[in-house]
Amino acid sequence: MTQPAMRRTVLATGAAALAAGCVGCGGDKDKASEPASPASATSKPASPPAATSASAASGGKEVARTSDIPEGGGKVLADRKIVITQPKKGEYKAFSAVCTHQGCLVRQVADGTIDCPCHGSKYHIADGSVADGPATRPLAEKKIEVEGNSIRLT
Repeated sequence: MTQPAMRRTVLATGAAALAAGCVGCGGDKDKASEPASPASATSKPASPPAATSASAASGGKEVARTSDIPEGGGKVLADRKIVITQPKKGEYKAFSAVCTHQGCLVRQVADGTIDCPCHGSKYHIADGSVADGPATRPLAEKKIEVEGNSIRLT
């Protein structure tokens, strides 16, 4: 019967250690109510000097060219886990390529939908909303910037 008592002691000690480790963390009143994360507890290296490249100035690295994205369709960038669509001429959207049903990567964009091969979920290319389940949640939207023929994640 000492095992349950030991488990409670370990849990209580761990909780107390976490609470004690957080005393004095935050430092600014907006972040005082946020829990501390392991990354925030360690010191961060100094920021590198301001980048002077065009990609840094415009918000991010180019991920596609507008000519790569067909009107009324899209392209899955599996290596980046995003899908970029062009629902209407000159209108570009980007979404997570991770299916909200069980985490598979979507595979194709066809007939106005973004399609997942695992269980058949389909999402609308215009807003990432569910067109056909079993998924019940939309794909997360990603922020992009289109400049000339360049599509960049921001």
